[in-house]
Parts: sequence; structure tokens; C-alpha cells
Amino acid sequence: MITIQSGVITGVDRSGTGRAATYDLSRYTVLPGLIDGHAHPSWYFNRAGRYHTSNDGDTPVQSMLAMAGNAYATLTSGVTTIQSPGSIEDRDLRDFVAAGSVPGPRILTSLQPISSPRLTPDSMRTIVRQRKAEGADFIKIFASQSIRDGGAPTMTQDQLDAICGEAKAQGLRTIVHAHSAESMKATTLAGCTQIEHGVFATDDVLRLMAERGTYFDPQCGLVFKNYLQNRAKYEGIGNYNEAGFAAMEKAIPLAVAAFKRALSTPKLKIVWGTDAVAGAHGRNVEDLICRVQDGGQPPMEAITSATALAAEALGLAGQIGAVAPGLQADIIAVDGDPSKDITALRRVVFVMKGGRVYKWEGTTSGR
Repeated sequence: MITIQSGVITGVDRSGTGRAATYDLSRYTVLPGLIDGHAHPSWYFNRAGRYHTSNDGDTPVQSMLAMAGNAYATLTSGVTTIQSPGSIEDRDLRDFVAAGSVPGPRILTSLQPISSPRLTPDSMRTIVRQRKAEGADFIKIFASQSIRDGGAPTMTQDQLDAICGEAKAQGLRTIVHAHSAESMKATTLAGCTQIEHGVFATDDVLRLMAERGTYFDPQCGLVFKNYLQNRAKYEGIGNYNEAGFAAMEKAIPLAVAAFKRALSTPKLKIVWGTDAVAGAHGRNVEDLICRVQDGGQPPMEAITSATALAAEALGLAGQIGAVAPGLQADIIAVDGDPSKDITALRRVVFVMKGGRVYKWEGTTSGR
């Protein structure tokens, strides 16, 4: 019996005795709301069925409505918190979701990332302070090229030292886009909080990350498969070209291999982040399924990477990530036992965030 008051879990009675439940979830498996550490709610397909860009004619209102749709699809899939790295539009969506005006997962955002390798270390420190003043929850950095461009390093050690050092001084976490082993090593030595992607990770750099306590957020395959499945909607925009799609096709087995390498690294903190873009919102759990079925991760370890460990990485371990007294009532229920069959995460029947129910496919008694 889980009791909730004012959006907070006030008791967990394993005997299940007491008054009748408002929501009887005894036929299902109950677990904390999932936490996706890397999603992009501002990415969507426009009314012409193409990936939205700033010059495609969509108005800001149309874009925000599309973002709200992405947020709703993500929430009802069982993901109650996301981290978006990032877009300036995230701030309004975050605030309206927090106010209860728009249904969606709890959102943390970096606003705009720091990506230009031409900036001086001092300029980068200034931008960190500016992002904090603008309301960023953390800092996002690009330390390497996109996988479509080869993933080579783009920032120097001095630049990464400046950004991550200033962010720490400002009380902000840092997450870093880094594919190459060189960029991952520099990021780790700079004391940054978390590394994204890491398709070309080596055993040496993964061991270094484990020693330094750097969180790792590799993707198993959803993001690459999503691009390929929706190729016609992306093709011809920026580096979404023949070479780019060929690189992503090659990246699928590399990403799985990198995940397996990470999994075999003792004490490495592997968290879950999908890099969900247009076409992937609401399908986030497919990457967890990939981790288990293709990457060989034990199901409970995969679930923990998307709940308790993810909350720790976001600095929210005392608020979300578990079903325990004193934590926010972020609770989902699935049809089946995901500790035995990870695909049960596709069958979400109940979603509660902060004590408010957003999805329920059963019957309600009492209130």
C-alpha cells in the first residue's frame, strides 16, 4: 500500500493492509517513473512531414504546440523526468509543465549548449555565468563533432577546464557530447559531470571515467535507428545527407559494442539517456530494451540506470528515482514483470507524476 499526500509519498506498507486503494495496481508491476537523461522535446516533424528548422515557416506557437505533444507522448510512455541539452524554448515548456498547465515530464534544461571551439576560455566562463542567470539547470558542451561528421575532438583541454571548472563554481552540473576517446579523456580530466554518446570509447578512457566518478550515458541504438527509419523526413537538411546516414548505419553496431565495453568496466556509472529526437518521443524505452536484448545488461540494472542512478546523476536522489517515503510520487505501472521481460516497459498502464495521475487504463475506486 503506497500512500500519497500533496504529491509526496508518505508511506509504503509492504503488507498491503489498510483502507481500500484508490488505484489497485496489484495485477501489475509498480516502479518509479523513468528518468531519461538526454532527450530533445523541441525536435519535431513539421506539418509538411519534415524535420523542423528555424526557417521552415512554422510559427513559435506551432513549435511550442509540437513540443507539448512530444512532452505528453514522453510522459504517458512512463518517463516522468527528462534532461534536455538543450534549446532556449525548453525554458517555457519546463516552467509551464512545472506549473501544471501542460502535461509532461519534469524537465531540466541546459538552454543553449556551448559548442564553438573559437571561443576563449574566459569567454566560455562568461557564457556559463550567463546560462545560470538565464535559468539553465546545467551546462551542455560539445567537445567533439557529430557522429555524422566523424566524431573528432573540437575543444582543447584548456577550454573544457574553463567550462567545467566555472560550472562547478556556479553549482551547475556539466554534460558533454563526446564521441572520440580523446575528447572523452579531456572531458574526464576537466572534471565534467557526465559524458554523452562515446561511440569510440576505449577501455582506457572508460576505466579513467570509473576512477574519476564520471557518469556515462551511451545510446544503444534508438537514436540511430530512428534517423534511418525517418530518413525521408531528415534527408537534405544540414549534414543529414548520404554520408551522414551511412555513418549512422555504421554507428549502430559500434554503439552496441561501446555499451558492452562500458558494461564490462568495473564501477563505471552508466545512466540512461536516449537522445530522443523527432520521431523517437514516446518510444524512449526502446533504448533500454536494446541495452538488455542487444547489450547484455541485466534487466534490473537497466531499470536502476533509468531510476535511482539517473536521479543521482541529476542531483535529485533525494527527490525522485525510488518509491520511498519523502520522495515525489512519480510512479508507473506496467503489464508484466520487466525484471524478467524488459519489453514489459512498453506496456505502461499507469503514470503518476508528483501525485497527479496522467494515465490509467484500469478502474478507480474511492475518490
